[in-house]
Amino acid sequence: MKVLIELPTWLGDCVMATPAIENIVNFDNDVQITFISSFVAIEAMKNHPKVVKTVVLDKKYRVLYKTARNLGEFDYFFSFRSSLRSKFLKFLISAKNKYQFDKNKYQNRHQVEKYNDFINDSLKSSFSADKLVLHVDNLKLNTNSSSLPILGINPGASYGSAKRWYPEEFAKVASELSDRYDIVIFGGPGEVDIALDIEKSLLEKGVKNYKNLAGKTTIPELMSRISNLDLFITGDSGPMHVAAAFQVPTVAIFGPTKDGETSQWMNEKSLIVKKNLDCQPCMKRTCPLQHHNCMKLIKAEDVLKAVKGIN
Repeated sequence: MKVLIELPTWLGDCVMATPAIENIVNFDNDVQITFISSFVAIEAMKNHPKVVKTVVLDKKYRVLYKTARNLGEFDYFFSFRSSLRSKFLKFLISAKNKYQFDKNKYQNRHQVEKYNDFINDSLKSSFSADKLVLHVDNLKLNTNSSSLPILGINPGASYGSAKRWYPEEFAKVASELSDRYDIVIFGGPGEVDIALDIEKSLLEKGVKNYKNLAGKTTIPELMSRISNLDLFITGDSGPMHVAAAFQVPTVAIFGPTKDGETSQWMNEKSLIVKKNLDCQPCMKRTCPLQHHNCMKLIKAEDVLKAVKGIN
């Protein structure tokens, strides 16, 4: 069975689609998968054992048209995206069966279940959504001479500033735990500044056993490093879902987003810190009330309490 899958664009959504993708494999174990998506999604998923080809999607319609026409014939096409561009791609693809995720149809459940229900409806199957699955070349990246366990902190969130907790609070938590953990600061290219703020604050507190990797890792390196962590403190983000895939003990800080839909999936050691305000969840990229209390009211003590609860 030849299958073309358009993955979700973002890292977190991509990871949350993995149980559904595994169920496509469960439907036909001889499946040959071609992935098409953003660079980030392809980097995250390219090591899947059933993948025969990957294509990074160009957003220009002209290039998209040419790419689609050159992909060949498929038995199935699944798009995990609801966009107009994906509708256009679906129209162009040559496949006997074509299905596109509809975000309006699948609501009020975890994103993993939404994606899994989409695949079950498409294949007329009844697979349950199992654990998240990521295939990484587990690089031996822990070159620490220290024998301390490793704490990862991830201050960023691609969705927007409303999801971000404050660098000074992250630094307080990291400083408090620095005698028990070596610290690794994560972040994408857009989070270099916030990571530098944390680094500066740690140095002011006399903490030296840290590495700042913000903007310095590829997606496979990021996944591999997260898989080696002993504890992860993060906002609602792509790396949070990567940690869930590797069952890393995690404290996740939630503000404007729906933790019922995007919390860690099936991670036994996962705790959420949030304030349950009347204005939550607003699902906005910036605080519409301009006070940002859903994040501002969360303090380092709240997160440290959760860390105690998880260990």
